[in-house]
Amino acid sequence: MRDSLLITLNGPLRAIKGIGEKTEKDFNKMGLYTVEDLLKHYPRAYDVFEAPIPIIDITEGITEGKIVSIEASVISTVQAKQVRNLKIISCQVKDSSGKLPLSWFNMPFLRNKLHMGYHFIFRGKVVRKNGVLVIEQPNIYTREEYRIKMNVLQPVYILTSGITNNLISKSVKTVLEQLDLAKDYLPKRIQKEYHLINYKNALQEIHFPKSFETMADARTRLVFDEFFQFTLALQFLKEKRKIWNNDFRISEQEICDRFLKELPYELTKAQLKVWKEIKSDLTGKHTMNRLVQGDVGSGKTILAALALLLTTLNGYQGSLMVPTEVLAKQHYESLGRMFSAFGIKTILLVGSMTASEKIKAYEKIKNHEVDVIIGTHALIQEKVEYDNLALAVTDEQHRFGVRQREALSGKGIHPHVLVMSATPIPRTLAIILYGDLDISIVDELPANRLPIKNCVVDTGYRPTAYHFITKEIRKGRQAYVICPMVDESEVIEAENVLEYTEKLKEAMPSDIVVEYLHGKMKPKEKNEIMERFSAGEIQTLVSTTVVEVGVNVPNATVMMIENAERFGLAQLHQLRGRVGRGQHQSYCILVSGSGGKETKERLEILSKSNDGFYIAGEDLKLRGPGDMFGIRQSGDMEFRIGDIYNDAAVLMKANEAAKSLTKQELDLFLEENPELRDKINFFDMGTL
Repeated sequence: MRDSLLITLNGPLRAIKGIGEKTEKDFNKMGLYTVEDLLKHYPRAYDVFEAPIPIIDITEGITEGKIVSIEASVISTVQAKQVRNLKIISCQVKDSSGKLPLSWFNMPFLRNKLHMGYHFIFRGKVVRKNGVLVIEQPNIYTREEYRIKMNVLQPVYILTSGITNNLISKSVKTVLEQLDLAKDYLPKRIQKEYHLINYKNALQEIHFPKSFETMADARTRLVFDEFFQFTLALQFLKEKRKIWNNDFRISEQEICDRFLKELPYELTKAQLKVWKEIKSDLTGKHTMNRLVQGDVGSGKTILAALALLLTTLNGYQGSLMVPTEVLAKQHYESLGRMFSAFGIKTILLVGSMTASEKIKAYEKIKNHEVDVIIGTHALIQEKVEYDNLALAVTDEQHRFGVRQREALSGKGIHPHVLVMSATPIPRTLAIILYGDLDISIVDELPANRLPIKNCVVDTGYRPTAYHFITKEIRKGRQAYVICPMVDESEVIEAENVLEYTEKLKEAMPSDIVVEYLHGKMKPKEKNEIMERFSAGEIQTLVSTTVVEVGVNVPNATVMMIENAERFGLAQLHQLRGRVGRGQHQSYCILVSGSGGKETKERLEILSKSNDGFYIAGEDLKLRGPGDMFGIRQSGDMEFRIGDIYNDAAVLMKANEAAKSLTKQELDLFLEENPELRDKINFFDMGTL
């Protein structure tokens, strides 16, 4: 019975009025299971209902592509027609300044509402169809309904099938009214010192802000909380780990020098410097805990290969954990070829393997029949038993939580930990974010790497871009097209993956295979698409930012990014790094949907430089309050609301505040606020 369910932070969503068993399952698909999960499902944007405008402003083309409101009367009967699987209805409306057509998809019930002479306020997007401007899929309001929404920030949430924006909004409102959140876990001293509003007000104002100013204050508090808890968790981790003695007798091996000489290229000075640091750690007195941070294409993988080779030549096992199965398979194939000449045996361990395949792999690992184990999160499952695991390498570190790193390193007797990251984070931030690790930076690209050619263009350049992509494909190359969204949104104007794929198929020759990829697809589907793209069976891949980490396709030479203005510079640079990995000249086309001068100047920074660390630094300087919501900007450390570039100043303050707690203050604080320990453990359990 619902009556017996009280709304508590850790309680189930079905305790909230209006959420039944089926709806709860729909919420679960979004990763929302508890009341606290719902409260932390922050709006991705805010919608502002402005005063209706005259129709003449639309017919003169001033508002094309924008969401507008008009107050008008229906002056025609409703027309209905079927186009493929779409039922389209339309009508004409009129105000004192002119007439305009409106249209809706799959909403036949509106025929009973849109009678001749009826007067409404219509709100929707202005588009051009067959040369005529029309408002598409407008919402319909009475004057009174619209007046209530006018000039109020309306939260806009990420949704899934079965979950509406209105349902989330009503549910959050119910929770905030009924749940007692009066107690604030953050010490009063810190709240006062850093000018932070209390937690309850922050939740209220992030979901239902009175103004942009109160929303900004709320966001600052919630971002501060995330960073504060994260840095506290790192402090605990650092204290717990201490400095372990090196339990492995690893000595330098002549074969490593031979391996280097037989490479078809010479290591850069930066690579040699970092290899020296890794080698010193492995053969030294204490256990290695090192981050190797290097730009895309700087050659971090070969450093991991050298570390694994040195470890296994000394009789120990080594592991390499990566975020995707496709990447794991690529590393397994390339490292397997490299190591086989030296008698080093590799094995693959990923989630999609059958139960019998996994059992065989577990046996080989346990009996030390293999030396290097390459895989995904499957490497840290309980059933995996290593025999003398001396080195645990994680690639694309930001995709793994603090505890996930610990779980892998815990598979041995304090093994060496080597973390690889291509995220170009300025050193000042890296020291905080990777506070439990020593940092090495590979700040030099190999000499044989051709710089990517960049250009910033507007949407009118698309036909030329499609022609250029076709020319590259005819040479045997491949291309990525990145869109910031999966589905159409009535608030954010951005190219979406599904519609764009259809549009691109029509624009390109029929023999060119165009497919799409996005984060809502099942892992098996994503792997299949990436494997087909990697094998050259797909020539053009339309994708969201899920390709940012995932696979090495040296044959891909074009990266076209739609709505480039919606991404941070650092993330654009990461995406651009998917091309330029082979011997052929590569290109990055940044398509901006905004013609503003500032947008163009910002994107030109990327156009003029291929240096990720320089770009990340510029990104920090340029970020402002306007970037706070919308598409996630960084794509790296996956905080719920914080962004390491956008919120660099808050990160610094939160780190300072966490370090300022005395031991006595912290002990008392944890005793009085047991929920804080839970919050710290939440981070420590690998949610980042």
